[in-house]
Amino acid sequence: MHEWALAESVIKTAVEYAGTEKLKKLKETGVLFGELQAIDKEIFLFALEELRKQYPAAASCKFKIIAEPAAFRCKACAHEFPLKGLKKTKDEAEFIHFIPEMAHTFMKCPKCKSPDFEIARGRGVSISYLKGDR
Repeated sequence: MHEWALAESVIKTAVEYAGTEKLKKLKETGVLFGELQAIDKEIFLFALEELRKQYPAAASCKFKIIAEPAAFRCKACAHEFPLKGLKKTKDEAEFIHFIPEMAHTFMKCPKCKSPDFEIARGRGVSISYLKGDR
């Protein structure tokens, strides 16, 4: 049930930042949702809707989920490449989704063939933007 903890963190962070920006009421919050984030999106959205009621500044806030595609950066040649389009079996794709570090087992940099790369984007949940009333 870490979806609820993540949702609460997003709301608390949005409300705190709104306070520093002197926003009295949040209207919309953009939430970047990484492709490799291993949480249930529907439960996360439900948690956002339920938990926002506990925070007056966020009670009527709309949460817009923005999908962030996964991308990797080769440590050998600095080439960035997306997860999408790389040939993977269904099982490999599922392993990578649930344990992103498994990508090293199944993939190599398409440019230099090095297996030494890092996740550049598409992991985690973060706030992209806030809109509100002063």
